[in-house]
Amino acid sequence: MATRHPINTNASDQTRAKLIEIAGRVFAERGYRAATVREICLQAGANIAAVNYHFRDKLGLYTEVLRQSVCAAHMDRARAALDQNISPEEKLRAVIRVRVHSLRRADVPDWHFRIVAHELAAPTPALPMVIDEALLPIHGRLLEIVGSLLELPPNDEKTRLCVYSIIGQMVLYALAQPVLARLWPGLKMTSQQLDRIADHIADFSLAYVRQAGPRSDKPKRKQAGIRK
Repeated sequence: MATRHPINTNASDQTRAKLIEIAGRVFAERGYRAATVREICLQAGANIAAVNYHFRDKLGLYTEVLRQSVCAAHMDRARAALDQNISPEEKLRAVIRVRVHSLRRADVPDWHFRIVAHELAAPTPALPMVIDEALLPIHGRLLEIVGSLLELPPNDEKTRLCVYSIIGQMVLYALAQPVLARLWPGLKMTSQQLDRIADHIADFSLAYVRQAGPRSDKPKRKQAGIRK
């Protein structure tokens, strides 16, 4: 009977991690469609069978790369912020702070940001799955929080418009950093500056949410000194 040698799981995990790292750089440079598995394997020092074994095919590899790029944006911390036993306003501030601080490029390899930018510019079949897994739960919680502040249902149009305005402010800093660096030379994305950006987005957004809520419909008090 032939002797069966145990699989070296450590080496297998290292190969998988190496393929993801190299694939991230190649996909970020060339985009999903132009990148080839052959080039990725050559740079990773692995064979094509390793891609088939770990990821099934090129799309499977790319989906995992995209998933890790999205997870690098501290989605787990965002979920933890939303689970805190604090007021809706404080939850909104906390999740904005987490998301803004995830933009520090010193903490995350640059290819994570470029992969997401590529995906938004030219979506692939991997996008719906990553949205469903990573973004939908947080998106739903944001709708609930903002809806509660507006005293409107989560799926109300005004609730959605407010949530997407908040997200849009954060996305600007994530995807337009080269443009912003040119327009605002003082933008260094330090921890202290990110705190100020997060506070501004929260203050700016909550100012509208407060005045757009039902209390804003109440008659305004007459100014002192003005007679009927």
